Amino acid sequence: MDAEVIGHDRLNPPYAAFVSTGAARATEMLEILRHAAGQDETPITQATGLRSSVEDRWRDAARAAGKGADLDAMRAVDPDLVDRESWLLGSTLRQVVQGLPEGGRALVVGHSPTNEAAVLGLAGRVVSPLGKGEGVLLIEDGGAYRVESLG
Repeated sequence: MDAEVIGHDRLNPPYAAFVSTGAARATEMLEILRHAAGQDETPITQATGLRSSVEDRWRDAARAAGKGADLDAMRAVDPDLVDRESWLLGSTLRQVVQGLPEGGRALVVGHSPTNEAAVLGLAGRVVSPLGKGEGVLLIEDGGAYRVESLG
């Protein structure tokens, strides 16, 4: 899906924070979405902890699990990878959420399957693999997290 289409049709500003994993493509996408939201003055924050240090291992697990595999299928191939990385990525996502003002929203852009792993680590729920331009809405309520599809 084209970034400008997403920006025009699927955003729900305002956002208190725009957060990138630090990957160049994620930051570029976020710049387009931030502009579409009319919030060019809001800085983009890099949360490099939302990027895995073992991306090759993720690719290997995804390949072995098969096309379109979710985290449960990857866990069957490499349980330590999914469990440890979900915990690490979820911890960083929790820091992002905790840094928001009361009622604030963040737009976080990264890549699959580590986005899904961060959601698993934070909310304890496996979400379907996210395609380009897809996302989920995480809602914090008293320390518990609910996940809703944005599809």
